[in-house]
Amino acid sequence: MKVIHTDKAPAAVGPYSQAIEVAGTLYTSGQIAINPAAGKITASDIAGQAEQCCKNLGEVLQEAGFNFENVVKTTCFLADIADFKTFNAVYEKYFVSKPARSCVAVKDLPAGALCEIELIASKN
Repeated sequence: MKVIHTDKAPAAVGPYSQAIEVAGTLYTSGQIAINPAAGKITASDIAGQAEQCCKNLGEVLQEAGFNFENVVKTTCFLADIADFKTFNAVYEKYFVSKPARSCVAVKDLPAGALCEIELIASKN
């Protein structure tokens, strides 16, 4: 197992890694919309937060030598399912290969986030 870490994405806020690579497969932890330069969520709407989540994941992918084309599965969490359409409009700009996906509404997300995305990517 190889632990993946980049300072270009938010540091883990608990006892976990940004991502782990095993045998050509990358498993990321969920990314919320923390702006790594500010150290906090700076976007107040779902579009801005979804954009930051995707940027954070892009940095983790890049650090591990992967890209969005390598993504095979995502799991997306929304604080409000009414944001589904707006979230999708941002999501589809990054995940153009249309990986498998689950998207659910949850009661709360860390730091008051409106969305969170985790992914699995493969070089195989």
